[in-house]
Amino acid sequence: MIKTPDHSRRSIGVNFNAAGEAEILVWAPLAKKVCLRTLDNNKLLRLQQQEYGYWYGITRQLRPKDLYSFILDDTKEFPDPASLSQPGGVHGPSQAIDLQHFSWTDKLWKNIALDEYIFYELHTGVFTDKGTFRAIETKIPYLLSLGITAIEIMPVAQFPGDRNWGYDGVFPFAVQHSYGGAQNLQYLVDVCHTHGLAVVLDVVYNHLGPEGNYIRQFAPYFTDKYKTPWGNAINFDDAWSDGVRHYFIENALMWFRDFHIDALRIDAAHAIKDFGPVHILREMRQHVDQYIHESWSMHHLITEVDLNDNRFITPYENGGYGMDAQWNDEFHHALRVCTGQERTGYYTDFEGISHLAKTYRDAYIYTGIYSPHRQKTFGSRVDENPGHQFVVFSQNHDQVGNRMMGERTFQLTDFETVKLMAGATLVSPYLPLLFMGEEYGETNPFLYFVSHSDEELVHAIRNGRKEEFASFHIAGEAPDPQSEITFLQSKLQWDLIEQDTHAVLLSFYKRLIALRKEQPALRYLNRKQLEVQCDEANNTLQLHRWHHEHHVRCLMNFSDILQPFTIDWGYRWQKILDSADPVYLGPSASPDSLWEPSVITLPPRSIVLYTSTYG
Repeated sequence: MIKTPDHSRRSIGVNFNAAGEAEILVWAPLAKKVCLRTLDNNKLLRLQQQEYGYWYGITRQLRPKDLYSFILDDTKEFPDPASLSQPGGVHGPSQAIDLQHFSWTDKLWKNIALDEYIFYELHTGVFTDKGTFRAIETKIPYLLSLGITAIEIMPVAQFPGDRNWGYDGVFPFAVQHSYGGAQNLQYLVDVCHTHGLAVVLDVVYNHLGPEGNYIRQFAPYFTDKYKTPWGNAINFDDAWSDGVRHYFIENALMWFRDFHIDALRIDAAHAIKDFGPVHILREMRQHVDQYIHESWSMHHLITEVDLNDNRFITPYENGGYGMDAQWNDEFHHALRVCTGQERTGYYTDFEGISHLAKTYRDAYIYTGIYSPHRQKTFGSRVDENPGHQFVVFSQNHDQVGNRMMGERTFQLTDFETVKLMAGATLVSPYLPLLFMGEEYGETNPFLYFVSHSDEELVHAIRNGRKEEFASFHIAGEAPDPQSEITFLQSKLQWDLIEQDTHAVLLSFYKRLIALRKEQPALRYLNRKQLEVQCDEANNTLQLHRWHHEHHVRCLMNFSDILQPFTIDWGYRWQKILDSADPVYLGPSASPDSLWEPSVITLPPRSIVLYTSTYG
């Protein structure tokens, strides 16, 4: 019987073989009897017990689109833990789907190199008015004109109702029905590949949501050995953990194999508790690599992790977990403090311009030094890790949506600072990520929203939000996450892209992204070919990056007054971008070229880029 994940096909749940038969495999190690019930004709199929707690059956009584459920020990009836579709929601029966039915047209697609990724994070429900995968397709020309190379879709695993960030998903294999379900996600990926866009999917392997969480009825998927912010941890190292590990590795393989997803962003990997001899991420990496070898395709694993632990991104042959890249929140935190935004909560650990300089040099800020907020020495060094292993941003769904009022940077600061923050991010030696709407200054917030049916749970969520904001000393009342109004207020306003400052900001972002692709010194992410200097007294920073004979120097003024910069670089330098140029509604432009020692003065909250070729 199957003991390890099958790389060539999905083995758990309900799947259809070449003969059109439904093959059923469910893990229920504590059950004495397991039956599958077909709802269309009310037929019962008793499954046969196999090794390691698996139950197996094969039948022609179940066809694609049929509804079904599992009955445990003749008493308890539940949806399939590995369901591919939940048309009636998380409390309804599962629907059989044949994932092989979709006709792919992307056979010539080759995943772009990771160092060419320019991410655009979006939430399917609020990215467009319709809030569907099909509606995302209509925005592909816009994303291409912006210069995006990869869209990153927030979690799509089936969640309660039709409004949720996605982190309350309870059916990891089922694509959210209100977004369009599995086939429409396959279609979106296929269309993106046709246009040269990679697709990244956000997945959650550290917890499942509280409502509709029937998976625990089948097997010990959770353990009380460890706690997470969302309750008991997923059971990756306790009794019966083999079946749990199998389940989640199968999930990762499914997205790559059956949906042609190019990369997974693994949410909050620091909350994946596994102290066994082989960490689950390391084992997942090994299986993904085997699939890559067998399929001749390339796929990436990217983690969100706040431990500053280099094991996550160290190759597994060198003892690490082998993740291709990770989100680097510390870049964001330093950048925000640098612009004078509030230092509350975890932001108290960040000192502004000196820490921004450090993250340009060292990626992590806390590299084995004392963290006042954590009250302990924290972090490790990543000196030998290349720049493409770090994803940076000036905002993302967490940093916007976890604010009480969901304000974006465009609401929190002035126009010049918005341009400066964008520039500081896109000239970094790391992979840049944009959060939907930031490039044109979206004015609607991105609020926290849910659509649970359990009133007690809704009450607990409201109280939890209040307690969370208390630690940031924020007064006032948070918008009701359960209200549909909260959800609708978070929709993007696409008419803004042609209006006034929004159109100007969009043109600035387009120019920045184009320069990142055109300039070898910016395109190649060699952290060794970089120098950074900061002036803490004046809140200014100079970043010098080069690739062979190609050089770019970035001057940044984070202060509120004019600041002088002494220029003694030698050679002739040509200006390629100036956020203070009147064409970008700035106050005054810096010189177009520099060729001898001089002093130039940068306006407040501005960034200017010069390039030269020598050496």
